[in-house]
Amino acid sequence: MTPTAPPLRLAKRMSRLGTETAFEVLARAKALEAEGRDIIHLEIGEPDFDTPADIVAAGIRALEEGWTHYGPAAGQPDFRAAIADYVGRTRGTSVTAEEVVVVPGGKPIMFYALLALAEAGDEVIYPNPGFPIYESMIRFSGARAVACPIRESNGFALDPQDVVSRLSDKTRMVILNSPANPTGGVTGRDQLEEVLAALRDRPDVWILSDEIYSRLLYDGEEHISPLPDPSVRDRVILLDGFSKTYAMTGWRLGYGVMRPELAEMVTKLMVNSNSCTASFTQRAGLAAITGDQEPVEVMRRTFDERRRRIVELLNDVPGFRCHLPKGAFYVFPNITGTGLSSDELQRRILDQAGVACLAGTAFGSEGEGYLRFSYAASLETIEEGVRRVRSLVESL
Repeated sequence: MTPTAPPLRLAKRMSRLGTETAFEVLARAKALEAEGRDIIHLEIGEPDFDTPADIVAAGIRALEEGWTHYGPAAGQPDFRAAIADYVGRTRGTSVTAEEVVVVPGGKPIMFYALLALAEAGDEVIYPNPGFPIYESMIRFSGARAVACPIRESNGFALDPQDVVSRLSDKTRMVILNSPANPTGGVTGRDQLEEVLAALRDRPDVWILSDEIYSRLLYDGEEHISPLPDPSVRDRVILLDGFSKTYAMTGWRLGYGVMRPELAEMVTKLMVNSNSCTASFTQRAGLAAITGDQEPVEVMRRTFDERRRRIVELLNDVPGFRCHLPKGAFYVFPNITGTGLSSDELQRRILDQAGVACLAGTAFGSEGEGYLRFSYAASLETIEEGVRRVRSLVESL
């Protein structure tokens, strides 16, 4: 900044915008690595697998064939049709291409849905602890963020009464996430049905169902979506994408499924912000959902093995109590027995033990007393990381 530059005057709305702490911790960890420290990364929510070779080949082929130009703002027609078929098959309902909007990643669907539907005076119920961008985007839209606690005592599944008790005349949207980040909790059929029953007679309340981890379930758990329920079908916005299921985080490819009238408005927001999603990326996505699904299952089985191991190890750390999650690739151990706050223990684990993880408070106030570890890392990395954590905690 030059000496004569005026102070930076930001719009007031910027004060309502939060962040994703995982990237801040990652930056701190990288800085320590630049100083020569050996850091174990258990903080970032990203599969440690490479994108399957057939998907990469499809992306390369698309580049070579000239899929490098603008495309339709809502997505390539054949890709939208393929997504509609995939969602219909996996959720047990009929979906048309007109209900699908392709976007660069999953977050735009959250943002566009809130910008299109919520405003000052409205209330949006969201899970806490939960993905931090929910609260950030709710507040940025001008609406009031109403936290719904996700409790360890309930196995980190959604308690329907916690949602019902927070409904008001101002409620505009309820955000659901199953399997969930950061807890790995899964909401069952009976629990979801109770929530939907409370919303059936509230036609102005929308449901944003974040299903980005829908293919990462364990112990025979079944993914249950609100989309097939005819009583709320026209008020459900389904969010899914390719980052977690197909190890395509850097490809930036996601989508939303919603009634056609809203899809048109979300497409208008795409026109005004991103123009379109990269065409060659969409060709890779088409190969992903229409091709061999075995790599997805291999990744899921590998995560399952790691899940069991990291829970076993964390439960041997003094002051830790770790619930066995049913989905995603995170564990959310209770660390109240250490006597330290989540932020303090997270800092000590990184600075003194060289292990990057996240404080539970990165996911909301209800996360106090917890840490989040990602088990999207090799067994060797997990074992060494937890060994370091245990050594540190034992020295406190």
